[in-house]
Amino acid sequence: MTIDPLAEIVTLLQPAARYSKLVECAGSWRIHRESTGEPFYCAVLEGQCRVTFSDHEPMTLQAGDFVLAPAMRDLTSESMRAPPGQATTNPRQVSQSHFRVGPQDGPVDLRMRIGHCSFGSPDAALLVSLLPKVVLVRNEPRLVTLMQLVGEETHARRPAREIVLERLLEVLLIEALRCGTGTAATPGLSRGLADERLAAAICALHARPEHPWTIAELAAEASLSRSAFFSRFSRTVGLAPMEYLLAWRMALAKQLLNKRELGIDQVAERVGYGSASTFSVAFARHAGVPPARYARMQLND
Repeated sequence: MTIDPLAEIVTLLQPAARYSKLVECAGSWRIHRESTGEPFYCAVLEGQCRVTFSDHEPMTLQAGDFVLAPAMRDLTSESMRAPPGQATTNPRQVSQSHFRVGPQDGPVDLRMRIGHCSFGSPDAALLVSLLPKVVLVRNEPRLVTLMQLVGEETHARRPAREIVLERLLEVLLIEALRCGTGTAATPGLSRGLADERLAAAICALHARPEHPWTIAELAAEASLSRSAFFSRFSRTVGLAPMEYLLAWRMALAKQLLNKRELGIDQVAERVGYGSASTFSVAFARHAGVPPARYARMQLND
């Protein structure tokens, strides 16, 4: 069976919709939003604007562009003609999920759909750290369509709404990550998967997390020497190979413990540990509590 590490991680993140809105802007304006650490995405439907995430170069967005921040940091968005030092403009609500920035009448210069979601995974911060900080996608109509579907489903009260939203968000995030121009710019899983040799090793360890992997075996999967593999993996993914393997095993272990279908010894075997005691020590070091206690804590939530 073919393993897709990117799809696995996005699915494990358990995305859930929080909010979707249409924002229309006119005149000269600037909006600043403090860091939330939550996923943020925006599709520009008409016009142009400039957005700046903290520690990132300003980006000019235009109609057809889509930007995704898996963990939103400080964000400033502004009109193209906003002067330096312009005061922050407060959006005004026109109707449910419809906001206006700038003059309340007259022609609109910019129209964009903005969405916020959350990740339900207890290992969300770790998994998000494997993704790019900012992804920019240009001229992908499918993303605008997906955002529209997410917005419609968010405000509807149809049967199985939460399941549909989760699946739509998974597709939206995967589509953005796999075709974004920024996905290979910074260390992370997307950049690792863009490297043909590293992708072979990453897919192998995702396919068999229970295998007692060594650096030599993973290097062989990548057709590289051990030292070349270790250096290339660490530089490209942002984690050493065994750190990545441990992180993935612990994320899988938490998922299995949450399901409460297997005993501790069975979970240990599934994620590559020869005994429940060895697994318990590793899990406690990673999660701060032993696996049995962690499972009880999830039961009480």
